[in-house]
Amino acid sequence: MHIGVLTLCLSIGYADSLKDKRQAVKSLVARVRNKFNVSIAEVDELDIWRRATLGVTVVSNSALLANQILQKVIDYVDNDANVVLDDYGIEML
Repeated sequence: MHIGVLTLCLSIGYADSLKDKRQAVKSLVARVRNKFNVSIAEVDELDIWRRATLGVTVVSNSALLANQILQKVIDYVDNDANVVLDDYGIEML
């Protein structure tokens, strides 16, 4: 069993309140969860308006497949118009 862990550091430039941030994050989380069948949640910077850190995990019988899924998530988030992907990290367990 292989577990892929992805950490995404995002900027939300238009967020002028926590409500704006949470709306953007909630929408992105729902779309990623539905499209890629992964577990995803906001894990850090919960009270900072224009920053978000998301954690994404996938479980697979192949490390290669887990890595491919996480790369697709990165590409999807990077192409999202509502957020800017500042940094990311992948770890395989």
